[in-house]
Amino acid sequence: MDATFREHQLGGAATPLTVYSVGCSNHATENFLALLGQYGVEILCDVRSHPASTYSHQFNEPQLRADLEAAGLRYLFLGHQLGGRPVGEDYYDHQGHVRYDQVAISAEFLAGIKRLEREAADHRVAMMCSEEDPAGCHRRLLVARVLASRCAQVLHIRADGRLQTEAEVAREELRKKLGDQRPLFDIAEAAPWRSIRSVLPKRRQPTF
Repeated sequence: MDATFREHQLGGAATPLTVYSVGCSNHATENFLALLGQYGVEILCDVRSHPASTYSHQFNEPQLRADLEAAGLRYLFLGHQLGGRPVGEDYYDHQGHVRYDQVAISAEFLAGIKRLEREAADHRVAMMCSEEDPAGCHRRLLVARVLASRCAQVLHIRADGRLQTEAEVAREELRKKLGDQRPLFDIAEAAPWRSIRSVLPKRRQPTF
């Protein structure tokens, strides 16, 4: 079995591997670093497909890497393996949604998962994408789901400093969707395993 959890001898029981999750959003650098410091994060794994922000330039890779290193943290880019916009049309459905079921079994993605697990076995690691709310982000819908299937737990760091488990995020998301209504079936199981938004750029139509 892969090293998906580290053995800590605490009464003979193993402690599951833990990976934190955080969204850069439009945080000021000092606020973002404070969030990471609050939970003792040592390595920030960037899982954005493109490590740049149109509006928050402090999260462009060169600047982010420099700020992290100045604070004593390490930056690791894994977006080429764990990003939410994989290369290859086979990973998209006809509407442009990413097919997470196909991504999750790809060799490239699984290599990224194993690298993330190796780092988290020895260090406190947070994976970062853009969205503050993890509910609709691929770091939760894809990466965290695969990690959970491999006996790891993912804890989501929110902008206000709260820490949410996957169960708490799921309950909060369900309340927003249903309000006071009771679900007639398991929405998570009924929905296809794909990105919420269509992200594949539309092909240009030929011109004559």
